[in-house]
Amino acid sequence: MYSSERTICAISSPAGTGAIAIIRLSGEKAIEISSKILQNSSRFIKTKPGQFIFSIILQENKEILDEVMIVKFKSPQSYTGENMVEIYCHGSIFIQNEIINLLLNQGVSIAKPGEFTKRAFLNGKMDLSQSEAVADIISSNSLESHRLAINQMKGKVSSEINFLRDKMIELTALMELELDFGEEDVEFADRKSILELISQLQTRINSLISSFRYGHAMKSGVPVVIAGEPNTGKSTLLNLLLKEDRAIVSSLPGTTRDTIEEELILDGIKFRLIDTAGIRKSKNKLENEGIKRSQNSIKKAQLILLVIDAKNTDIQIIKQIENIKNSIIENQYLIPVINKIDTIEQGRKFQIPELETPVFISAIKNENTDELCERMTDYVKSLQTGANDTIITSARHLEALISTSNSLERAEVALKDGLSGDFVSQDIREAMYLLGEITGKVSNEEVLGAIFAKFCIGK
Repeated sequence: MYSSERTICAISSPAGTGAIAIIRLSGEKAIEISSKILQNSSRFIKTKPGQFIFSIILQENKEILDEVMIVKFKSPQSYTGENMVEIYCHGSIFIQNEIINLLLNQGVSIAKPGEFTKRAFLNGKMDLSQSEAVADIISSNSLESHRLAINQMKGKVSSEINFLRDKMIELTALMELELDFGEEDVEFADRKSILELISQLQTRINSLISSFRYGHAMKSGVPVVIAGEPNTGKSTLLNLLLKEDRAIVSSLPGTTRDTIEEELILDGIKFRLIDTAGIRKSKNKLENEGIKRSQNSIKKAQLILLVIDAKNTDIQIIKQIENIKNSIIENQYLIPVINKIDTIEQGRKFQIPELETPVFISAIKNENTDELCERMTDYVKSLQTGANDTIITSARHLEALISTSNSLERAEVALKDGLSGDFVSQDIREAMYLLGEITGKVSNEEVLGAIFAKFCIGK
């Protein structure tokens, strides 16, 4: 068990004034120190762990500071694995600060960002992947990002990584047995079988790598650019999706001169909508700067809504679609949106290739926008590799998995080239080490510092 002489404390509730606030302590002396600021200290000491009691906190002059509820947790049955105390006081900023000062006077230290969760990791209450999921749960802002974070905290990612690592341990053991008994001409490892096993491991690792597109989109939100020529109804569409007048709408072309970004939740999925300036040739320097920013936003988007005026001819519509398709890169998805269908004659049949699959809407009259929203969510859901697959959301995990795959690839080449088992074993050991970095089986203080520094104080 990790042990520190420091007993730490922090306000664990959001900053500001509220009905109640929570102050948390952790460390060997957490219970002893907390009792010293209570009126009924002996009762608190005798209270069973996990049982809330009412108490009064006294100032140094023995005047009453606040009436609180307080609970203690004994090591190792606590979040951090250490002795812990949580004080539920009134939410006055003055009261919160006074309680913290009382604790500091008793020798407690202010917790660093993420220090409670870091201690939980060091005490084996959770692995590193689960620790990172705690921060993701706190910052989750959609149903799907929350679900993925909960799954990671419950150990879904860890279980898959541990399975892969165990298989690599078996591989290494077989290769090293071959080395130990090589002179006796005994083959413990059938190289063809090992190649098959490495191939199976690569398949599972590549599946995890592929899942990052979906996982990252759910965690950070899907970047969606609303693009097109001026006066096609891009800003009207943005306002309609957001159900508020966020962008200025005008019949004059070139009204939008800068990008506007807002968030939208559809079916539990967060989309980051970016309305852009209309793309056209212009002599206006300000408008040209807006167009330049539009083009940069399109390059960074994962989903592009190309808004086209329905009054255009079929040839013009197809040309606009082809122009933007020629500029988009791999992993970008395009939805052509033919807007202003209320302005054209009824019964017009568009001759547009089925491959383009446009959505026909009237943003100003809110016609067929449900179909557009459905297309957007269907696209994101299609990124999932399977309902029960493990989803990677962390760029750190992705980097480790890519490096793991590269190490296994080198081991595979070494096997096929007939190299000695020690060369193969070295590459597999490296792959094991890289996987261990994900769960924290191998770690260094620099990596831990970078991870937990992103946490809020009090968690």
